[in-house]
Amino acid sequence: MSETHKHVEEPGPSEVRSPLVQQELKRAGVWFGLAIAIALTALLAQPLMLILGAMVLATMMDGGSRLLGRILPIGRGWRLTIVLLSAVAFLVWTFYLTGSSLAAQAQAMRTIVEAQVMRVGGWAQQLGISATPDDLKDLAQQAMSSMGRVTAAVGTAVGAITSAVMMLVLGIFIATEPQLYERGVAWMLPMEKRSHFYQVAQKMGWTLRRLMFGRIIGMSVEGVGTWLLLWVFGVPMAGLLGILTGLLAFLPNIGAIISGVLIVLVGFSGGMDTGLYAVGVYLVVQIVDGYLIVPMVAKRAVDLAPALVLAAQILFGALFGIIGLFLADPIVAMIKVYLEERSKASRSDRDKALLQPADG
Repeated sequence: MSETHKHVEEPGPSEVRSPLVQQELKRAGVWFGLAIAIALTALLAQPLMLILGAMVLATMMDGGSRLLGRILPIGRGWRLTIVLLSAVAFLVWTFYLTGSSLAAQAQAMRTIVEAQVMRVGGWAQQLGISATPDDLKDLAQQAMSSMGRVTAAVGTAVGAITSAVMMLVLGIFIATEPQLYERGVAWMLPMEKRSHFYQVAQKMGWTLRRLMFGRIIGMSVEGVGTWLLLWVFGVPMAGLLGILTGLLAFLPNIGAIISGVLIVLVGFSGGMDTGLYAVGVYLVVQIVDGYLIVPMVAKRAVDLAPALVLAAQILFGALFGIIGLFLADPIVAMIKVYLEERSKASRSDRDKALLQPADG
């Protein structure tokens, strides 16, 4: 009599039943996905920087539109148009009316800075320091050549203009209808994740608007203050130094150092009294911006450690060139907001899980 054996399906080699193996596979998948993300970021560095730059411009335009809406009860489109036309008019007025004088001052400044560097090199040799102006020049060239390898095309004039136009156009589209793009990104997320995404996006938008508002106020105060204080005492090239100081104020830490070096070098070219006055002007402007403007405006939105911002500027500047240098601060601020909101959500979920048995 033959026995009938019932066939029983057993797990094959493609099935993993062990919880430990499943956990390790999940970890490997996370690291593999992270490696792919890093590789894609390196390959798509320039487009990503352009998109992030457009988002920053859109935030600035959106902030200006919101402020204008408190005064003029008109449509959003008209407010954005007024903001854009005002910015263009200011730039045209600044560079058209003062273009010829600024060009002459820029050429003169280059000559003055080179002469002052030669003097500093001579003093250094008298003190027994072997560094010469040529050594300093070679070091600066090496430092600049190491930046922007990923986005070298942006470093050219044509690339810079093209990138600026692309960021401006994309920023206008985003600022015109930000909710449209926000809903588009949320649509790609699971339903249970969308409410958290909207919350994080709202907090990021508020933080970035506050940060950019503080940055613009700081640029205006530093630029106008430097120009007026230097002009009163008759420091050479006060207008050019004011514009450069205002533009460089967009870069925390690094911008202040560069503008300070230029102000001091040009100031001492006019004599010891002029140089000491220029040093005092630089200190006063930086103190007003650092201890009055920044705490009142920017630090209420996001408080970033200076060392963290400087490290991010060095990293993003080396990887992505000048665009990365300008966007380092906003990117770090957005990462901080995301981590804070994620921590709050995790803590809230954990508290709900602890209270759930008691409710049952």
